[in-house]
Amino acid sequence: MANASFSPHPGGPALTQGARYTSTTPITAAEGVSIDRLTPPSRLFGANGLRTGPDGRVYVAQVVGSQISALDVATGDLETVSAKGGDIVAPDDLAFDPEGNLIATEYMDARVSLRDKAGRTRVLRADLPGANGITVHAGRLFVNECRIGGRLVELPLDGGAPRVLQDDLPMPNAMEVGPDGLLYYPVMGTNDIWRIHPDGGEPERVAGDLGVPDSVKFDAAGFIVSTQVQTGEVLRIDPRTGDRRVLANLAPGLDNCTFVGDRLFVSSFTGEITEILPGGATRAVLPGGLLWPLDLSVGPGGELYVADGTYLHVLRDGRLHVVASLFTPGTPGYVRGVAAVASNELLCATSVGQIAVHRPGPEPETELLAEGFDRLYGVTAAADRAVVAAELGTGRVVSVRAGTTEVLASGLAGPMGVAVTGDGTILVSESEGGRIVSIGGGVDTVVDGLEHPQGILVRGKEILIVDAGLRELIGVDLETKARRTLAAHLPVGAPPGVEPKPLLGTPPFSGPMGPFAGIAAGPDGTVYVSADAEGSVLAVRIGA
Repeated sequence: MANASFSPHPGGPALTQGARYTSTTPITAAEGVSIDRLTPPSRLFGANGLRTGPDGRVYVAQVVGSQISALDVATGDLETVSAKGGDIVAPDDLAFDPEGNLIATEYMDARVSLRDKAGRTRVLRADLPGANGITVHAGRLFVNECRIGGRLVELPLDGGAPRVLQDDLPMPNAMEVGPDGLLYYPVMGTNDIWRIHPDGGEPERVAGDLGVPDSVKFDAAGFIVSTQVQTGEVLRIDPRTGDRRVLANLAPGLDNCTFVGDRLFVSSFTGEITEILPGGATRAVLPGGLLWPLDLSVGPGGELYVADGTYLHVLRDGRLHVVASLFTPGTPGYVRGVAAVASNELLCATSVGQIAVHRPGPEPETELLAEGFDRLYGVTAAADRAVVAAELGTGRVVSVRAGTTEVLASGLAGPMGVAVTGDGTILVSESEGGRIVSIGGGVDTVVDGLEHPQGILVRGKEILIVDAGLRELIGVDLETKARRTLAAHLPVGAPPGVEPKPLLGTPPFSGPMGPFAGIAAGPDGTVYVSADAEGSVLAVRIGA
């Protein structure tokens, strides 16, 4: 094995300072194998809540990465403040108390936690489902629940029982107290912004018919600044009249905003942090990237599809283009598994337990094939055109045809990847069993001695396996069982020494989340691998 020779992605270095994943051990490749990055590593696990800290840095909550980072907007340097595997899980929004302690809402775990300046974390409350928007005003902490039927509450800093200001809200989000002393909050489900006195009382609608607002902050002149998740607009709204103007038009998927002095910064689910400049101009402070990525599939024209949960991308001309997202019409939802079966048909397995066909285009549509599954991962089309999917939550592999679901295998240990051989045999990776099995009339071991196999691909008479535990790309001859390691020290799986906490999901958008290092092959034999630890896609070229 030799150190792999990488070609940096155009416009970006092979590794970025402050990237979310670093390793002192370089990727190594077998003789005759070359590896290139098709996309640069992501610096964040997406970007959700933003808050300017007492030190002037912008603190960034990252739900899917269970991480909080601090960004110096002058230098672009990032520091991990609360790391993946730490005490804070799936942070969505942030605030600071008067003493400078960081308080985070943990969206998936119904918690609000305080991290003090010494780095110690304690849970304030763990009974706030969908805990999301958060702000501190005059030493008082306010939190809302971004869910259907959510509450807006004042939460004592000693962890005492919350005081409910309002309930039965359809998905409130990031909020702030205005210069008039009233608490302003967006409600995504009704597409408007409201205000209420911090002591309670009758709420008042401020502005409506927006672009699905998901944050409210105030500029120095006392105007509301609000990001719109569906339209990608950044709006400036007069709280007295509701009049608004567009400060900038960005892509859908904006999440939050913050000011550093008079400078305005907004976040996106892609991890992009953008400064909004006068006259509608913008400046990318951090580039966007991939949240994971998850499964991969190559279409009939050689185009590479990348499932990235919130987004479904296609990679063309060295760039990612959004095919569908949670914010676009006709969306398939939060996509974890993908298989391109025709020029305009993508099989999708989603984290809410649905199997569907998505047809992208000017008028995209999604056809639901089956639902009610528990943690779907890999999906493919069998030789008889039935849809085959791995259902990790129940340990099953299922097939769907003409509205009928059949269980092909059960009792498997964490099935994730699925593939079909030339003779129609279905192969499955048992991520928790450390083996690859064939199913059909029984379950037979094809490859064992693995650690945490995920994505699998049949390439002629060889099966290629991404083992996220061993961090290797392994090839096994299906006839002779000869095994070879094609690449080692891959940036897949959890960082070394880290045991990630479970991501329980964000209903109704997604069910439980988890990594999946997918694999696919192009018509020229190039093998593509999801480097989910660093947030990139690798191209592996294997010699004869």
